[in-house]
Amino acid sequence: MSPRSASTFAILPAIDLRAGRVVRLQQGDFARERIYAEDPVAVARGFAADGAPWIHVVDLDGARAGERRETSTVRAIVTALRDLGPRVQVAGGLRTDEAVVDVLRAGADRVAIGTAALRDPAFVAALCDRHGPGRIAVALDVRDGVAIGDGWVAGAAGVPVGDALAQLSGAGVATFAVTAIERDGLLGGPDLDLLERCVRATDAAILASGGIRDVDDLLAVRRVGCSGGIVGRAIYDGRLDLAAAIAAIRAVPG
Repeated sequence: MSPRSASTFAILPAIDLRAGRVVRLQQGDFARERIYAEDPVAVARGFAADGAPWIHVVDLDGARAGERRETSTVRAIVTALRDLGPRVQVAGGLRTDEAVVDVLRAGADRVAIGTAALRDPAFVAALCDRHGPGRIAVALDVRDGVAIGDGWVAGAAGVPVGDALAQLSGAGVATFAVTAIERDGLLGGPDLDLLERCVRATDAAILASGGIRDVDDLLAVRRVGCSGGIVGRAIYDGRLDLAAAIAAIRAVPG
């Protein structure tokens, strides 16, 4: 296993936001939405109490619209977590320098750029130069080997994932969140082949997303060299106990 993930593997519970509520989509389809909670701040506090080192917050409305929509809710989550321990990674609708600066100033520890990174790697390079690579990640949402932006809508243009990794790693990106769209929200297991290809293609950290069901899946993505796993539906459906999973991962040697 890659040394980058041997002792620092992190479970990142996801809070996906639509209309101020916590939801999950199946395969990125906005028509296949399930509402899990009306109070995202309470959900975030629960994850903090369970010992989450990071929380992954996604503005789904912003990702779809191309500009932030859940600004006040994201800010409330970041503020509530300020003294509770978890670091916060924010994604969705971050396509301008002003949007990124605002989220970081609000207290987010890292932002994940998606569509804008695929369209303009120079934009991401400038962000890494300005804020440091530790605060800038790139979200690569992959379907059939192609990284797709624009909220995953049908017909969205994309870039072969290997090309995207090479170009954006060269731009200074140190962390990629890789989502297998076909598996997202279905609890069918992670796409280990995709994740292993991504790990081998870059020295940057890879966060696995899409399909993770249980501790065994988390251990599997760690074995292929990922530095973390983003988990959503498995937690909300009660299939994965976050606190127990964190303890289990720590107990199993890397």
